[in-house]
Amino acid sequence: MTHGTAAHEPRPGDRDRDGERYARGLAALRLVTGSEHNAVLDPVAEIAPDLARLTVEFGYGDIWSQPGLTPRQRQIGTVAALAALGNAAPQLRFHIAGALNVGCTRREIVETFIHTTVYAGFPAALNALSAAREVFAARPDDEDAPAEEAAEPEDGQVRYARGLDLLRAVDGPAGPQVADSLADIAPDLGRYLVEYVFGDIYARTGLDLPTRELASVAMCTALGTAGPQLRVHLRAFLNVGGTREEIVALLTQLAGYAGFPAALNGVAAAREIFAEQDAAGAAGA
Repeated sequence: MTHGTAAHEPRPGDRDRDGERYARGLAALRLVTGSEHNAVLDPVAEIAPDLARLTVEFGYGDIWSQPGLTPRQRQIGTVAALAALGNAAPQLRFHIAGALNVGCTRREIVETFIHTTVYAGFPAALNALSAAREVFAARPDDEDAPAEEAAEPEDGQVRYARGLDLLRAVDGPAGPQVADSLADIAPDLGRYLVEYVFGDIYARTGLDLPTRELASVAMCTALGTAGPQLRVHLRAFLNVGGTREEIVALLTQLAGYAGFPAALNGVAAAREIFAEQDAAGAAGA
């Protein structure tokens, strides 16, 4: 699911009932590639034709074509997950180009990778930005909004105050408690959480809060090592206007990029958050 598709048609032995899935997958894939002729999986088809077929049928005919997310959301979630994983540079480049093809801007892609510093670290973000540079250089005729001017240095108190405001907006009243809980063991880390994560990164323009949280959920799910943080960001995504349908669609899509175990763990976390909110709603009724 991580590449494009081969130009081959279903083999004579393919099941007829899969013809509709294959055709639907080709249509979705053409939207991502921006081309009627897709040959990226031709080398795969030469050695594993069933895998090439399944990429089209399942990856795009089933998952990518389901309702719940816009093409832009799907591609932002995909590049965020692949950037966080850090082990699929060819597929990341393919999906960066796909993001541009479905209407994402260069700035949105760059902002997604700056956002990656928080969840997967600076090396993963820098590698993703290198991939983006390659894709952008190969598409010199793309039009885009000018890049944001570099910000002037700011006083730490200004950044901290702004970060607290955003932390409350995203995570609710309990948000600042995370930073406070570090005061007795790692107070600087708690301060950086407010100043950098929210005062610097979340405060940036280029991505709205729902898109930032969608990217955060994608990265935490793909990493598979951040269960508590995933639950925080599932709540946050809902807090800033995201929907349960979007969460389920995103987690389903990630089965193709981070694997079924990661997706299943993400759904288990989402089930907890949905139940928590339902219980709170019933208690308040």
